[in-house]
Amino acid sequence: MNRFLLFAGLWLFQLNIAIAQPHFKGGADDLNYFLKQNLVYPEYSKQNCISGTIQVSFNVDAAGKVHNVKVYKGMGLDLDDEAIRVIRLTSGKWIVPEGSDPTANLVLPITFSADDTHCQGSGGQDIGTAIEAYKARSGLVDAVTNYYSNKYLGKADSTKEGQIIALKQELGFDDDFADRMVKQAGQKLKEGDTEGACEDWLFVRNIGSNKADKMLARYCNK
Repeated sequence: MNRFLLFAGLWLFQLNIAIAQPHFKGGADDLNYFLKQNLVYPEYSKQNCISGTIQVSFNVDAAGKVHNVKVYKGMGLDLDDEAIRVIRLTSGKWIVPEGSDPTANLVLPITFSADDTHCQGSGGQDIGTAIEAYKARSGLVDAVTNYYSNKYLGKADSTKEGQIIALKQELGFDDDFADRMVKQAGQKLKEGDTEGACEDWLFVRNIGSNKADKMLARYCNK
């Protein structure tokens, strides 16, 4: 049976035995500072004023590395992915007491504040609408990215390009969007998250933009 430790506590009590849990090097203040410095507010949620707290579960092994990082309680959009990413960045930064159980699941809340969006004070109903819109548009995003990834391979049906361009306009995939995604990837690169940066740059390419091509060639061998 999985055991969950809500990170607010210091001990897991099981069978009347206190088991010390892993803790972040430097303590809670350093953990909060690390998360604040490394959290990159995802583009969709930032533009649509979506805020909230995502709970992420993970294990910490004897070397202080994190494993099995996944959403314990999320919102079903890009905030979930960013919460997972920032927890993975903490790998190797944990102190593990002797006797700690590596199979115990730590649960850490990652909060995205409305202060970091473009429109503070959005009501819950608006957020709910934005979440539903995010889910509804996922198929359209896939249609665009699949088309361009196939186009680069010479496999796309060119007669459909007009439809894809219309989808891009509907989704807001213009030059300004591509610039913001390139900037977001640059933030991840500065944090040492080359994999996350390359995913963002590849996404920019796969919406038909060449704005990330130099970065993909330099850092991602693409």
